[in-house]
Amino acid sequence: MHSVQWVDRGLQLNVRPLGEGGRSIGISRMSSVQLPSGVSTLWVQVRGTAGVSAREGQFRLRRGDWMVLERDSRPTLQADRNGICVGVCLSSDTPGALGKGDTPLFPGRGRMSGSDMQIAMRLWRRIGQAADAPGRTRDDLRPLLLHMADLQRGIAAQVHLCPGRSLGRKRHVLARLQCARLFLEGHTDRVVRIGELAELASLSYWYFSKAFQAVYGESPQACGARLRLERAANLLRDSDMIVGEVAAASGFENAGSFARAFRAHFGACATAYRDSA
Repeated sequence: MHSVQWVDRGLQLNVRPLGEGGRSIGISRMSSVQLPSGVSTLWVQVRGTAGVSAREGQFRLRRGDWMVLERDSRPTLQADRNGICVGVCLSSDTPGALGKGDTPLFPGRGRMSGSDMQIAMRLWRRIGQAADAPGRTRDDLRPLLLHMADLQRGIAAQVHLCPGRSLGRKRHVLARLQCARLFLEGHTDRVVRIGELAELASLSYWYFSKAFQAVYGESPQACGARLRLERAANLLRDSDMIVGEVAAASGFENAGSFARAFRAHFGACATAYRDSA
């Protein structure tokens, strides 16, 4: 059975294991929610921002961002003073509501247009309105899940690049790779070892490295370095941190190595980049 909960004005919600079905959740105005293991989640940031702390790392959701986390993520979300974030928590059997012929949801995050967010909100409200209706089924989740799957079509298009003899195996590998990619995005404050990513994805070192390169067109090391440089660029643009502090916050051992890497990637030194930004 599906249920709906909303927390507001600094309150905290600790979600218990769901059993069969799922739960719609909304958080706003400094409130927070903590999810247990065994629960997959999808989130849409409607207004303001929200902080996400999960096994995959630390993230900041802004208006129009969406995020899908797998069942072992155990995320905690907190809305800012003006933030509104809505989501659906899914028990392990609920994603089957999409149907065998449909593309499943993959871990990941992205942005949606204003019209897509309006559709998502309408479908999310429809789940809540149907929560107490007699004779309701898990199919009430299907329209929202299909909408989110459509937003993930860019991710799903990479399935054919994954190793594996069957479509099911390819999708499983892509889901594991997406978890590792999220881990890189959530840990841009340090260098992440490939062995750590392979263990997270439950794949061998060699198999993981080969599959990651085939799907994303860059090695895990190159992807991690690029994401850390993009974090540094954001810090230069949006904060008052000095260049040395930005380098340390982006996982570089010293200012010299950061300066060389930043110039090679952006074609300008960090100071010039900040001035132009």
